Amino acid sequence: MLDENLARIRAHRNNIHRYRRLLQTRLSQLERHFIERRLAEEQSALDGLTAATFPVSFRAPGAPANATGVAQ
Repeated sequence: MLDENLARIRAHRNNIHRYRRLLQTRLSQLERHFIERRLAEEQSALDGLTAATFPVSFRAPGAPANATGVAQ
């Protein structure tokens, strides 16, 4: 299962790099909007898969424990 998720993460990262390279070329507005939408979809999929695959989060020493970042 971990190997499959790592392969999916790698595929999403490759797609993201490909879309970023494409955005640096001359594109019509329609093409640019399509690629920007696909880039956002790939980034969202990567974020979700990464969070599911590596659910551990680390907190810097001295950082607030609550999610808002405001000390209570």
